[in-house]
Amino acid sequence: MVVDRSLSSRAVGLAVHAVIVVVLITTIFPVLNILSNSVSETYHIIAGHVSFFPVGFSLRHYSILFMDPMIPRSFLNSVLITLLGTAVNLAFTVTMAYPLAKRRLPFRRSFMVLIVVTMFFSGGLIPRFMVVRALGMYDSFLALTVPIAISAFNLIVMRTFFKQVPEELEESAFLEGAKETTVLVRIVMPLAKAGVATIALFYAVSHWNAFFDAMIYLYDTRKYPMQLVLRDIVMRTEMARLSFLQDQYGRNDLMEQEAVAIQGIKYGLIAITMLPMLMLYPFIQRYFVKGVMIGSLKD
Repeated sequence: MVVDRSLSSRAVGLAVHAVIVVVLITTIFPVLNILSNSVSETYHIIAGHVSFFPVGFSLRHYSILFMDPMIPRSFLNSVLITLLGTAVNLAFTVTMAYPLAKRRLPFRRSFMVLIVVTMFFSGGLIPRFMVVRALGMYDSFLALTVPIAISAFNLIVMRTFFKQVPEELEESAFLEGAKETTVLVRIVMPLAKAGVATIALFYAVSHWNAFFDAMIYLYDTRKYPMQLVLRDIVMRTEMARLSFLQDQYGRNDLMEQEAVAIQGIKYGLIAITMLPMLMLYPFIQRYFVKGVMIGSLKD
């Protein structure tokens, strides 16, 4: 292998590395800033003294968070919704993508046209709410998983993976007496595990970060996911800040303390919501990179 060591090549290499460093810093800085704010004293948070590293290390915000029974409950709700939703998504997406990848399926192109149409048009929020309520799923976790059981984009990605599996392997299994379900579970899916891991990550992140559907379909606050609780805290922070600013001539110290405390709690809750996905990604990174490349370059 010949390595180009010319001056122009080195200049391009330095420029590429410089861009990568800038992108890395831009990506990491918000994460470090949130983590640092979550373990800093509230005074330094409001004063804007916190950047990359915590100032006045304190775990007071986390202790306040876990003293509230709603926070651990909402965390468990988010975990349950993510696991249930991802399982439902994978089951429906895989079982639909597999037949669509086969040329012998009648009306295959018509089905694909209908699926692609759903990427651009939907029934709307009110009809969807009426359907969810009519099916008895209102105020349950089913309302957050069943109506979004299949993503058209992820279905197309999964279908692309299944099309890469050699048909000779399936034909050999059929000759041995295997059924379609056996071929899918024991032959096709192990060969397409990069695609399964990719769409599983897409679905899991989507469920973990979602709050709008929970706000619409859940009535019982005990079923709220963490993202919805975080939204309420952010709104309380802003309302407390605005109220304090409006009353600044009267100098309401109690209101100021409330705004400061909620601000620190907000950063702590954001850090808690980020960590699970940050811890999950390294384990499936190699599958994710391969999955995105195959799903985007081949059809």
